[in-house]
Amino acid sequence: MRVPLTTRDFLDRAELVYGDRVGVVDEPAQPAPSLGEVSYREVARRGRALQAGLDALGVGEGERIAIVSHNAARLLEVLLAVPSSGRVAVPVNFRLNPEEVSYIVGHCGARVLLVDPELETSLKGVQAEHRFGTGEEYEQLLAFDAEPRAWGEPDEDATATINYTSGTTARPKGVQMTHRNIWVNAVTFGMHMQVSDRDVYLHTLPMFHCNGWGLPYTMAGLGARQVVLRKVDGAEILRRVEQHGVTMMSGAPAVWNAVLEAAADWDGEVPGRDRVRIVVAGAPPPSRTIARVEAELGWEFNQIYGLTETAPLLTVNRPRAEWDDLDREERAKLLSRAGVPALGTRIAVSETGEVLAQGNTVLAGYWENPDASAEALEDGWFHTGDGGSLDEGGYLTISDRKKDVIITGGENVSSIEVEDAVFSHPAVAEVAVIGIPDDKWGELVTALVVLAEGRTATAEEIIAHCRSRLAGYKAPKRVEFRDELARTATGKIQKFKLRESFWSGTGGRQVN
Repeated sequence: MRVPLTTRDFLDRAELVYGDRVGVVDEPAQPAPSLGEVSYREVARRGRALQAGLDALGVGEGERIAIVSHNAARLLEVLLAVPSSGRVAVPVNFRLNPEEVSYIVGHCGARVLLVDPELETSLKGVQAEHRFGTGEEYEQLLAFDAEPRAWGEPDEDATATINYTSGTTARPKGVQMTHRNIWVNAVTFGMHMQVSDRDVYLHTLPMFHCNGWGLPYTMAGLGARQVVLRKVDGAEILRRVEQHGVTMMSGAPAVWNAVLEAAADWDGEVPGRDRVRIVVAGAPPPSRTIARVEAELGWEFNQIYGLTETAPLLTVNRPRAEWDDLDREERAKLLSRAGVPALGTRIAVSETGEVLAQGNTVLAGYWENPDASAEALEDGWFHTGDGGSLDEGGYLTISDRKKDVIITGGENVSSIEVEDAVFSHPAVAEVAVIGIPDDKWGELVTALVVLAEGRTATAEEIIAHCRSRLAGYKAPKRVEFRDELARTATGKIQKFKLRESFWSGTGGRQVN
């Protein structure tokens, strides 16, 4: 017997087995009315009402529904309900500027656009055939008095979500995640992290980012309570951990650096000691941070490696029983590796040092971009663009980035896009944008600038110029002026040489 693996399985099981349990605790501090504490039965009921509302609009199977939102219960229910009806959810990074959001909405052909009330003014120029706010306006879309049409022929290979990611080009690419991709990722993630119905998961990770790493599906299917955090703040994370009995969180190293800073001023014992486990990805954290999480917070540190294109789980690094007797620094060093392949995943390193992957979480392709799809999936392997090595135990270590992407605070930034913005300043003759190591953000977007002859500009002027053209997190945080930039004989900028002085002492890594 073969039954299609679809995202509907997770919400169906949550309603059947854990219907009376509080499934989602919405963020109380938000412009839209909070949903408060919502049972999984109510989450499912609201999901059906959303599907019926889309039926009434004439939005059919396979059509795209884009949502630009901070973390909120309504975003969570869109991720659960929209794909389950055979439609495609497109969660969009709320940090993007209007032009970038407009490109994504147009590129994916979204007929419906849902916008967070906090973003209503800034995104007023971004339109679709049907546009709703995600507050009271969204509630009017829900048709509670109608039974939604069933998905005609559920297909696990159908696209469930399109997640846009920065790559080697200035324009983002739309990653097509199938139902099978999401299903396998959610179940495998839950198994490796030993998720159960006793867990309380705090959404410190933006849900738009790779569907919250697929964990909204994991938590729903296994009956864990999900607590929504709208905006990351170290002290607020500690308060939520204490208030809700949180047991698990995920995020980039910058999140845990913020928590460590807040913990230094926390009155009394840090909450969650010997109870909380965190999952870290986005950039390899320094071993010092790992040791501090264990020593100062008493939380279990786990690292994964993956990409939006892999749903994201590729490798897992969890504390092993064999490491219990090691001192903290030795354990931290072992945990600083990306990890071993998740069950069902194969990892290899090419002759050029690029990390390759095979598995059921690898994307189907890039939306409307067959050339990029063929390049990424050449020879039956997904080409990550990251450089790395495998040791005898099968552990992967990421050493540098082949594709020209900077990961800052867990977000991908195309250096080409930033270079275009810097170069548009009239005083700039040449520019190279690189990521340099930073304890808080992982990597700091840094512009190395050669000024045009006879022209002057300050670092502050160039940064402000870029912020007027890019999302804030993409703009350079640091600008250094140079007389010249290292180049090859053919004139190509040698970024690895430009990085050398910043990355010396990092054990040969070119990522942080």
